[in-house]
Amino acid sequence: MQRSLSKAAIYVVMASAVAGLAFSGTSIKTDGVAGPGKNVDAKEIKLPAGFTATILATDLGATRHIAVNKSGDIFVKLSKLKDGHGMYMLRDTDKDGVLDEKKMFAGYPGTGIAIKNGYLYSSSNTGVFRYRLNEKEEIIDLENPEEIVAGLVDKGRDNAKPLTLDNQSNLYVTVGSYSDNCREAGKGTGMSPCTILDSAGGIWKFSAEKRNQTFKDGQRYATGVKNAVGINWDNKTNSLYATSHGRGKFDDMFPQYYTPKQSAELPAEALYKLKQGDDAGWPYIYYDHFQNKKILAPEYGGDGKKTGGEKAINPVAAFPAHLGPNALMFYTGNMFPAKYKNGAFIAFHSQSPELKKGYLVAFVPFVNGKAGKWEIFADNFAGTDLVKPTGPIQHRPCGLAQGPDGALYVSDDLNGTIFKITYKK
Repeated sequence: MQRSLSKAAIYVVMASAVAGLAFSGTSIKTDGVAGPGKNVDAKEIKLPAGFTATILATDLGATRHIAVNKSGDIFVKLSKLKDGHGMYMLRDTDKDGVLDEKKMFAGYPGTGIAIKNGYLYSSSNTGVFRYRLNEKEEIIDLENPEEIVAGLVDKGRDNAKPLTLDNQSNLYVTVGSYSDNCREAGKGTGMSPCTILDSAGGIWKFSAEKRNQTFKDGQRYATGVKNAVGINWDNKTNSLYATSHGRGKFDDMFPQYYTPKQSAELPAEALYKLKQGDDAGWPYIYYDHFQNKKILAPEYGGDGKKTGGEKAINPVAAFPAHLGPNALMFYTGNMFPAKYKNGAFIAFHSQSPELKKGYLVAFVPFVNGKAGKWEIFADNFAGTDLVKPTGPIQHRPCGLAQGPDGALYVSDDLNGTIFKITYKK
């Protein structure tokens, strides 16, 4: 299996491209972009016939979710500050298809980002800000965003606040659970009820237009969603969808019910279609993709076979355990073949012990609002054979965005790389 381009190889291309450049203005840097005149082919990425991947930028830091405006500018969130900033704006100033300008702004780290109704919305780990855009969807004032929401819980674990917006000026924000299974301290039993659900483990709805909201101003839209890092509003069905990370180990406390292999291969990662008041069942149940059932969690009396969660919704699609779905995007462009129209791309951030695969972008077709069988769309971001690794992981897909031309952008939060995937017959 072909290895990823090394940093050294990328730097060679960058060095020659960057030589002689001069930019004016503050916070504009040349490091990290591929340079004018040439992108770097990402031939190691495995794609269906007709698709091509290129590297637009690298070494940006812990790049998370991304958004692309109608002018082609790429906005990139960072989960850790770099040079005191938590966001990038990457631009192709001369429209030759190659990024040649970079601005850093926002003094807070985070994950969520979206463009809607003349604003760029961006989250920290405790709240949401927005930046007013001009007619080209460029940010008018980088330094003074409006604070929309503050005071969301942040206890360090699964504290990202991914977001999306509907067409009625509503803002949806994930508040992930800081507990893996809501067990009582030092015990194998679960808290009943799980008090964490009062402020986490779900998706909350706020006004997208009202400033200075706090947690109490929000409405819990859906609960029992452990950590929905992938979240997106589908305009085709006018519905909220989210991908949830599954819980961790079973065999540490319940070896009588689960072997280490079962513990490594359960539960499923899940894609949910959510409406107001829905409950996905965490922590009381989990979804078993081998049995295709909702199974009662062992902390609440389950044994790996008992079903539960009669009132909990079923996922619309299920994936092998521990793949880590970190971004969800419905494709509405015209560049890709017709089969991709209105389907969902999902960026998986980790790997599956069951599949011996991971670090990939999957595709879920949707026909008449119904999810079909998922497939691997873009593979080998890892750059090494996951069955018998010969080196370290190179890239971890984390964010997805659609460009104005219909291209698909993928961010990598391991080496801070931005990929662009295009199609040509």
